[in-house]
Amino acid sequence: MQEKIYFQGNDGLKLCGIISNTDNATSAPIVILCHGFSTGKDSYTNKVLEKVFNEKGFATLRFDFLGHEESEGDFAKITISKAVENIFSAIDYVKALGYSKIGLVGSSFGGIASIMAASKSNDLFVLGLKCSAVDYYQEELRYKGENEMRHWKENGVIDYVNGSGTILKLNYSFVEDFENNNAFEAGAKIKIPTIMVQGDQDEFILVEEARKISKIIPDCVLEILPGADHKFSRQEDFNKMIKLISNFVVKKSKSK
Repeated sequence: MQEKIYFQGNDGLKLCGIISNTDNATSAPIVILCHGFSTGKDSYTNKVLEKVFNEKGFATLRFDFLGHEESEGDFAKITISKAVENIFSAIDYVKALGYSKIGLVGSSFGGIASIMAASKSNDLFVLGLKCSAVDYYQEELRYKGENEMRHWKENGVIDYVNGSGTILKLNYSFVEDFENNNAFEAGAKIKIPTIMVQGDQDEFILVEEARKISKIIPDCVLEILPGADHKFSRQEDFNKMIKLISNFVVKKSKSK
C-alpha cells in the first residue's frame, strides 16, 4: 500500500510524503528516506530503496524537505537546521502512527541532516548515509570558488540551478547555518549502527572527509566504491550502494 500524506513541520508548514507499507502493519520497521539538495521524495534513490525495503517487509516514508517539490515553504530559506527539524517532524509522524522501530537513510544534503538528527534522537535504530555531505562549507567553496562565495555573502542570495535546470533563489543564511551543524562534532554523539557508502571519485564530497567522520562515529562501517561518482552514475555502483545500505539496515533491525 502506498499513500500520499501530509504532516506538519514545527513551523506550521505542511510537508508532503509518500508512506509505503506492504501490509499496513505498524509492527514492521519503517525507514525514513531523506533526499539530496533541490531534489525530492521522488528521487531515483528513494524510489529504489522504497521498493527494496518494501520487498523485505519494511515500511518507508520518503518526504520533501521544506520548499522542495510538494512541501510548503520558500526554497530560498532552506538550511540544514530546518531540514533536521523536518526529519524530527517525520519521526514524530511515524511514531504517532504506531511505528517504534525507525531507521533513517539520507543522501548528500539529506545525509548531513540525518547525521545531525541521529546525534540528537533516541528514536532511531540505524543510520544509512549515501554520499553524505560532511564539511559543507568546504564543499561549497570547492564547488563555487572564493569569488562566488564572496558574491553570495555580499548579495545575501544567489541563483541556484537545480538538476532539472530550474533557477531558484537561495539565501546566504544557508551558509551561515553551517556553524550550527558541525558533522564531526555530531558524529561522536551518534549511538546507533551507521553505514556510509561513498565513491572515491565523488565530485563534491572528498573521500578523506568520509574516512574522517567514519572514524568519529562510534559504530560505523564505511564502504568506499572505487570509481564511483556522487550520483553513483554507473549502474553497477548504484546497485551495490543500494544493496549495501538495505542489507545493513535489515541486519541491524534483527539485532536485540
